[in-house]
Amino acid sequence: MLLTPPGWPPRTHPAAASFTTTRKGAEPSGGTARGPVGKRLQQELMTLMMSGDKGISACPESDNLFKWIGTIHGAAGAAYEDLRCELSLEFPSGHPYNARTVKFLTPCYHPGNICLDILKDKWSAVYDVRTILLSIQILLGEPNIDSPLNTQAAQLWENPTAFKKYLQETYSKQVSSQEP
Repeated sequence: MLLTPPGWPPRTHPAAASFTTTRKGAEPSGGTARGPVGKRLQQELMTLMMSGDKGISACPESDNLFKWIGTIHGAAGAAYEDLRCELSLEFPSGHPYNARTVKFLTPCYHPGNICLDILKDKWSAVYDVRTILLSIQILLGEPNIDSPLNTQAAQLWENPTAFKKYLQETYSKQVSSQEP
């Protein structure tokens, strides 16, 4: 399961160790870090690692600098506060001029379609991984319930205590069903 409930140690990405090892001497295999796109992605990774932002992280998957796994912890005080969601981020060869693709890997019970205009028609080359993850973290706690994708979740959202309880129960069941 891709979710870490409260009190559990965070899942470490095998890719983190692989990427760190590769970066010491040479570029990752396959030449994925070569050229301006690879340099930009390496810069984004360093910026994210050095930012000190709480509740967000990301790293390349294996040696592929164009495919990352991101993690978002719910913001303090939000319904998702004690939950951890994982996402995949894929970067096109035209990055940063073309928007990246971001998908939730963790099932997400949410009132709306978590859709960022900055990943679509408002994309700009100035946006980086850090900006995207922070934006999604904020959207988790501030859904547009006026036009809900999930009407049950939108109705439940109006009672924050009930919504959070339902989230905890749902994710606990998902975690226990995935345990070996």
